[in-house]
Amino acid sequence: MSGSADEGIGTTGAAAAAHAGAGTRAVLATMPEVREASLKVAKSAQRLLTIFTLDLEPMIYGEEPFLEAVKRLVLARSYAKVRVLLADPSRALVDNNKFLTLARRLTSCIDLRTMSPDYPASAGAFIIADDKAIVYRLQTENWSGIADMNDPPVVRRYLTFFDEVWNMGMQESQMRQMLV
Repeated sequence: MSGSADEGIGTTGAAAAAHAGAGTRAVLATMPEVREASLKVAKSAQRLLTIFTLDLEPMIYGEEPFLEAVKRLVLARSYAKVRVLLADPSRALVDNNKFLTLARRLTSCIDLRTMSPDYPASAGAFIIADDKAIVYRLQTENWSGIADMNDPPVVRRYLTFFDEVWNMGMQESQMRQMLV
């Protein structure tokens, strides 16, 4: 993706918000709305859950219903994977994040990496189920965002961005050493 991460995702998000989905899109404004939409996306995953987050926000990813949805996904399907890309893992490590505890137990199913410093931490946050459902926020400082349970074109753009940042991120083995 050329330009900054903000430009690529911000443009995509604005374009996505501009076109009306077929009843699958919701505008989010509060943390409970983001938490509920993220849980819905996680529950809809059949093979791949992709999470791009600043610090594994405990009010979203550390909640028991979310953790149960992740466990159900990876334990019910041998091919299922969860990929998590953290911009700043320090808070998650210091706070004993429950998601990290789960990741320690399910090392073959949950892959973790930290973002390269080449990408701005202000690139937003999102969760994607397979290649279809997404919750995204353009700014991590507030809860405003969009949820869409069926928008493959927008999801593809976010997955392309994620893969680019993932490939430049700190390798899983380095991240796992930090978790021990």
